Amino acid sequence: MRLTIARLALLAIAGLSLASCQSGSKSTPAPAGKSASLLAMEQVAIAAHKCWIASKDPAFKPYQMANELNSYSGTPRFLLVPAKHYGGKPLLVVQAQGNSSKVDVFGPLMAEPLGARIGADIARWQAGNPSCAAAA
Repeated sequence: MRLTIARLALLAIAGLSLASCQSGSKSTPAPAGKSASLLAMEQVAIAAHKCWIASKDPAFKPYQMANELNSYSGTPRFLLVPAKHYGGKPLLVVQAQGNSSKVDVFGPLMAEPLGARIGADIARWQAGNPSCAAAA
């Protein structure tokens, strides 16, 4: 009888050990405290910096990026401003508001020939595709 209890205890411990090794849920929960607008803007801002600024894309050479993602107003955004005048008026504003993942894009650059590319890039990044170029 004593041997049977020891075997049952050993079996229970082995079962618990195996159960703890199983992987958990595959879904990735949203980081605590981050609004939908901040999550959307982080995704877009990372891609914009990588594709426009860090890649030294000639079309964006006259501009630099000013991140304002940690805005306490509930409107995370980033700006493109003149590279030689960081304090100048923004030429492009990319922002999301409140608990919405909808990204708004506006500013004088949107009326320039570069505006179509900016709009396409932002839409692609917002949809979750971080690539720098549209698929051919």
